[in-house]
Parts: sequence; C-alpha cells; structure tokens
Amino acid sequence: MKLHVLSFGIVTALLLGGCNSDDDANITVTPPEIIEPTPEPATIVAFDDDNQLDANIRWTTFGVPHITADNLESLAFGSGYAYAKDHACLLMDQIIKIRGERSKYYGPDKVPGSGDSAHLISDFGYKALGVNEYASANYSQLNEDSRAHFEGFVTGFNKFVSDTGAANLAPECASQPWVTSISAQDMLAYSMATVQLASSANFLDLAFLANPGDGNEYLPTPSNAAASSVSSVVNNINQQAKKFKLEKKYQHLGSNGWGLGKDIMANGKGGLLANPHFPHEGNLRFWQSHLTIPDAMNVMGGSLQGMPGVINIGFNEHVAWTHTFSTARHFLIYQLALNDNDRMSYNVEDEQYAITTKTVSVDVAIAPGTVIQLEKQFYYSHHGLMIETPAANGLGWNDTQAFTIKDANEFNMDVVAQWSALNQAKSLDDMKASFAQYDGVSFNNTMASDKDGNVFYVDDSTVLKLSDTANTAIRIQPQLVALRESTGFDLVPGNLKIFASQGKVPFSEAPQLSRTDFVQNSNDSYWVTNPKQPLVGYAAQYGDVHKPLSLRTRMGLKLLKDGAGDDGKFTLEELEHALIGNRIYLGELVFEQLLQQCQAQGDTPVTLSNGAQVDLTEACQVLAMHNGAMNLETKGAALIREFAHLFNINTHLYDNFDVTDPANTPHTLNNDGKALVALAHATLNLQSNGVALASTLGELQFVEKTLAGGNGSGEKLAWSGPMSVEGGFNVFRFDRRNSRQSSLIPYVDYQPLNDAITGQALPSNLSADGYPINYGSSWMFVMNFTDEGPVARGLLTMSQSSDSTSEHFDDQSRFYSNTPVLRPLLFKEEDINLNLIDEIDLSLVKE
Repeated sequence: MKLHVLSFGIVTALLLGGCNSDDDANITVTPPEIIEPTPEPATIVAFDDDNQLDANIRWTTFGVPHITADNLESLAFGSGYAYAKDHACLLMDQIIKIRGERSKYYGPDKVPGSGDSAHLISDFGYKALGVNEYASANYSQLNEDSRAHFEGFVTGFNKFVSDTGAANLAPECASQPWVTSISAQDMLAYSMATVQLASSANFLDLAFLANPGDGNEYLPTPSNAAASSVSSVVNNINQQAKKFKLEKKYQHLGSNGWGLGKDIMANGKGGLLANPHFPHEGNLRFWQSHLTIPDAMNVMGGSLQGMPGVINIGFNEHVAWTHTFSTARHFLIYQLALNDNDRMSYNVEDEQYAITTKTVSVDVAIAPGTVIQLEKQFYYSHHGLMIETPAANGLGWNDTQAFTIKDANEFNMDVVAQWSALNQAKSLDDMKASFAQYDGVSFNNTMASDKDGNVFYVDDSTVLKLSDTANTAIRIQPQLVALRESTGFDLVPGNLKIFASQGKVPFSEAPQLSRTDFVQNSNDSYWVTNPKQPLVGYAAQYGDVHKPLSLRTRMGLKLLKDGAGDDGKFTLEELEHALIGNRIYLGELVFEQLLQQCQAQGDTPVTLSNGAQVDLTEACQVLAMHNGAMNLETKGAALIREFAHLFNINTHLYDNFDVTDPANTPHTLNNDGKALVALAHATLNLQSNGVALASTLGELQFVEKTLAGGNGSGEKLAWSGPMSVEGGFNVFRFDRRNSRQSSLIPYVDYQPLNDAITGQALPSNLSADGYPINYGSSWMFVMNFTDEGPVARGLLTMSQSSDSTSEHFDDQSRFYSNTPVLRPLLFKEEDINLNLIDEIDLSLVKE
C-alpha cells in the first residue's frame, strides 16, 4: 500500500476554512451524570492478615473449577493453580514473548532457517514497548485489589508448575528450557501488552525499521560478538524489512452481545446473550471459572489467558455483562514536521521537540549452546514510538517528515482493577462507577443487565481526547477521511496543536445508553445500539455513524425483533435458539431475488472474466433447497459460502440505504447480472476444486484438534455455524493470523484451495479437507435472572484445556459437534455438588 500522506499547508487551510460546515459538527451531547460508588462497609478483603493463602477448588463436569476463598489474594491463588492445570504452557509461552526472550530459546526465526527473523523482530519490539521496565518500576502504584490478584495468581500458578515438575507438564512444554516461574511484575507487563493489541502491538515491525538515516541504520549490531557471527541474521532482517507494511493485525476480532431488559424478557427480569468471537488457539482463547468469596462475591464466566483471578465476561447474583470488540480507534499516527537540516527534531507550531533514543538488546541463539547479544536503537517522539515503512509504502523518514504513534493504552495498568470492580458490582451504578474510575476495558464495548431488568451499554474503550476542531476534521476533512479509509486508522498533522492529545476521553463523554428493552452490539459502531434511540455526536475516534450496518449486525437486530416468538418476550430457551439457530441474513436478504434471476437465466451460460462459460442450472436447484441456516444438514453450504465471499453490498445492492431504517436497508438486489456473475464464479470455484455444489455443511466444516508437536489428531469433528460474510450470528472460520503470530506452540494448518479465476487463495479458506475451524464463537452463554438467582446455559467451544493429554482437551468440542446446543452452567451449590468430579484444598504460608 502506497500512501499519499498529508500536505500540511492543504490540511491547515481546510481546517481553518471549512470544518464547521458539517451538520455533525453542530451536534451537542449532554454528558450523562457520573455515578459515584455508594459507600458501603467493606465486605471483600484483598489480603488476609495471617500471611497464609487458603483456597478450595471443586471441579465439575467439563473441567470447570469452582474456587472459594475468604479474600482476593487467596481466591486468585486458587485461580492461578486451577488455570495452570489447563494452560501452564500457554502462559509461559506468552511471558517469554513479552520478556523479549524468544530468540534466546528458539533463535531469530519462527520457521528455523527460513530467515523470517520473526522472533528477533518480536523481541526487540516488546522490549521497545517498555512494558517490563514500566511494570517493575510502577508495580507499587497498583491499588490493593490489583496487587492481591496478581500476587495470589502467580503464587498459585508457580505452585502448580513446581509441584508438577517441568518433565510432567503438558507435552506442549514438558522439559522445555523456557519453562519458568513468573512474577507479579511479569503478569502486569503481560496485561499492559495485551491491551495494546488494538494499537501499538500492530506496529512493532514498523518501530523496528524506524531510523533517521537513508540506509540500513536500523539493523542491530553485535554487542558481545564479532560482526561476522551475525552477518546472516542481519541480511535476513534486511530482506524482511523490505516487506514491512501498514497492517492492523487484530482488526478481525469480533463478537455479539445483548443486554436484555424487563420489557422483552418473559419473566420481567434482566437477561444477557454473550457471544465473543475469538481464537480457539493461542493467547486469546477463553477459560471458564467460578469465583466465590462467601457472602461477598459470587461470579462465574470466562476470561482471556492470564487474567489473574478475574472474570472478563460473565455474571454474578446482581449483574451480567459481556463485551464486543469496539470500532473505536485507540491511537493516532502523527506526521511530524522535521526542522531544517535536522532529522532528530521537529516543531509543533512554535514549540520545539527532540526525538530521543533508547538502546535495546536481545539475546539470540545462533547455534546449539551459542548465544550472542544484538542491540539497536529505537526512537521516540514526545507522543511515543517512531515508526517507518519502506519508502514505497508511504511512511518514510526523510528530511521533512517522520511518523510516530500515540497510544491511548500505553502503560495502561487498570485492566485487573477494572474487571475486579465489575466482578464485585452489585448494581449497574457500581458498574458505571468502575468505568468512571478505570480505563481497563481498553478496546471493548460493554453490554450489561441487572436482576431488575435494566440494561446498559457503553463504549468505554480507551480513546484519546482531542479538541472539537480536531474531531470535526477527522470526521469530515477529505484528506484525513481518505487516509483513514485506506489504512484503517487516523493519520493527522503533527505540526498543529489542535491535534494534540488532551488525555483520554472520560466515561462521561463516552457513547452510552440505558434502557429497559435492549442494548446490542455486533462490532458496528455505537450509533445503532438500539434503533429506537440512535446515538450520535461523540468523538470521531469512536467510529462512523450514519453508515450501513454489517449483515451480522442486521441479523442480530432481526433476531431481537422476531426471535422471541409471537409474544415478543424471550425465554431462556428462545435466547439459546437465537444464538445457535445459525440463520444467515444474506439468505433472508437476497436469495429469493437471486433465485428469481437465476431461474430467469435458465440454461444460458454466464460468461466470466476469464472467458469461462458457466451453466447455472444446478446452482439454481441447489439454491432453491437452502434451509435458511448454516447447520450440519444445510445443502449447498459451500455454494452459499463462496457466493457470500464474492458478494459486495456496494456492487450487488441498490443504493437505497436509509439512515432512519439502518436495520433493514439497503435491501434490493441489482438486476444487472452482476450477482449472477458472482454466483457463476462461486460455482466455477467449487467445480474446479472438485467440491459438489449440493454438499452439506456437515460434510465440509470441521474442527480438528492439534496434538503436541503440531500434528492434527486425525479426527475431524463436524461443525455447524455460518461465517460473518454470510450474515451469520453464531460465526466460525479459520484464522491463521493470531495463533500463529502470538504463540510458539504449533498448530495444524490447512492450505486453502485457489480461486479459479485469480489463482489466489480462496478467502473462505476452503481446503482439500473442507472448511477448517479454529476461530469464532468461543465462550458463549445466555442467562436470565430469576427469583432464585441467575440461570444460565453456555459452552466453551474449544474446551477448557490446551493440554492435549487432558480429558478436557476436547470434551466440549465433541459436545457441540454431536449436538449443537448449550449446556447448563452450574452456579448453585446443589448443582455443583451433584456434578462434582474432583476437589482440592490448597494452603501455602507466604514467605
């Protein structure tokens, strides 16, 4: 991607001359009242005075731990132990990554001998972020609850690893040299790095390349070895640097979430639907647990890897909540105006700044028993890390300009404090108070409900606060809009003070909504949280408004409208069916019109761009058999899927979007033959790859678990569920980006077949084995408050443990494959005791 970056004079003139002409610029927002927590007698103790940790762990069916303790540190102690039993290898792998030590154990390349330099670039990048140094220097600044979580968790984790012994750990890491004990500071650094997944973590390779020279000055040099010993490493890095480009590596993460109020729940109380779409492998997979401090806190749910004794998505006896990945943009890229004859200084109007440097060193194994140390300079503006692409890709460092990133989540230490407060909340007011106090929900929307049937939405993901003029410019100035649309992020002039960050947008100015019917989000922006009360006028960086919604969002809104049956009120069973009924909006939107066009075409072939002639007769017959969903028995699943990947709303639908009816528009298929061309193209792709048009989804879509060493188990579990491009809600797909970039634990891969026209890999990831699945609905559940407490059904689709020898490595995956339904979540004491499979009392005297 080559970018035509900003002309400072043009942008300045446009800002001063025309920004206030847009209607959006005149929208005013009345800030909601900040809810302060109501003082109450402390009922939850962070640390006990007796210097001893005590926790009880009971495991029930599917390996779910129910952990009970008298204080937060002991609760986290039990959580760390139970978590390590399932995922010790995964977390240690991640700690090595954040420490910048992968090259030390594995050498510079992810694929040994390939010259990809991935480990080396990752190690330098995470050290350049500075999270380890910052965590060590500032750990004492954490609040007491956070410290209790971190310290208890690492004590429990280390106890499990020590008690088990390195040789007896899961085969994914048994006896590996990187088996390690972890510290509270390690966990704080890991949490700070995790919240930068939607910001600085996307740009570590560009920070590696950044330098003020015109040559190879960015390359590392040996600090304790002869230059000849690193020549091959340096040459490989040089080749990789030529490929560095702008890329948002984690923008594909998604989810669905509903907070359901008393107006639409059959029993007049609150309900929730939680459906995060996350990887089934690697560092972003979920883990389920149940945490109890008697008479004080009782919370159940799922957490991302390494969250120390807190629930990220779940419910307690008072409130329930879920999250979705926000469209908000959590950073800015500034184009700096360099001073004449000085590439190491720049100006912001009348103020002068110097670009500073930091030397970073990394240990690199270059042969068995031989480790050298490389070092290089990283560069920083007053905003943050300097970044650079190869000149051909647009963000070059030259005599007049350079580029830097300002990250709203840099050194964000609020993650654990935020979710600890959510876990302890006794009301929506408590939840709102936690958002006012902390910035921990760094890249997520939140949907919540309470036991009385009130619901709440907020996009309190961390966003930089800018001036009104800057917000208006980002929203409407043509050059800034064009840059954002081509890159996916905001690139702004660094020489104008109006674009300077004023801190972070406070909770009172974040998009939010309280109602008694519903709030929802499926990764579109905040503006259609509820169609009856659209939200507009918030900071531009929270995302676009008055734009067409995704097919998945429209499917969710349709399910909210008609999924509850004739009475319009949801029971728990109807919520479950809405979640896993696997309807696809693309079919409901255009298939009737497409079939009419297809049948009118008859047996006259459609001509494709490569000259191929495709008879659509069979495709028409298959399309007519569609059952409205993507279930195991759905015939023609591959034809529908391949068509969906070629379908383009802007090309194939009339431009009849109505901003007053975004849930239902646009809705009319163009009758210009282009949709039939897409159908013919999909047909040819399947025929040329030997896939029958009438194949069922159950014959094609599967999950295969990966064994230690990276080999597939050989057993393919049939898997129901659509993809997002089909307008699915309960969606799945194959993702080779996250787990293969984030984790060194190997996972089986499947090479996609090729498009019959372009020769490129099919974006659907259709392989010779079918459609593999390793991403999508993960920790999903539906729940309803009742007079007897919360009642919930859910599933952890990838199963509880990443230990390939564990009985809980694939049990929930098999459950879903055999019968795609949810299972009861065991929250009540009597249910836990009836389903008990193991129990342990843990004790440890602190040193």
